[in-house]
Amino acid sequence: MSAMLSDQDVALLLRERKVLPADYRKKIQVHPKRGHKERELDVKGSDDSDFRLILRQSLFNPLDFSIILGYRLANSNQFFRLRRYNGKSHEHTNPIEGNMFYDFHIHLATERYQELGAREDTYAEPTDRFSDFNKAVSCMISECGFETPFNPQTTLFEEV
Repeated sequence: MSAMLSDQDVALLLRERKVLPADYRKKIQVHPKRGHKERELDVKGSDDSDFRLILRQSLFNPLDFSIILGYRLANSNQFFRLRRYNGKSHEHTNPIEGNMFYDFHIHLATERYQELGAREDTYAEPTDRFSDFNKAVSCMISECGFETPFNPQTTLFEEV
């Protein structure tokens, strides 16, 4: 990754309003693709930024999933991973801190990992805010500046 974003840039992008289309639930329904299910949805931010929501889940292990929020770098076709919500399917180690865990976790883009030459979202924190694929999608939507369309027919218990 040639472009670096500061922690402040990342925070601004995460807060940027991202209005989901009225039919976003249909557009993020994952479809089979070589051993996993996958779907992508491009979303325009209120400050004209281009974002991509990427959803992947294993066909064999429901806890093996990744919900990614990418930001298209200016004048590029590259996406910078701002956040990644992962399932409890593998062990993760943060190289700088040296801590290791096996849990649901959220990867965060950080300036210090970029400075090391690592992937921007190498750092991760364990979480109890979700425990499955659908709850991880809901968690990302609620934490990353997304606005869902108002739908009076939506029930209180409906999941993404």
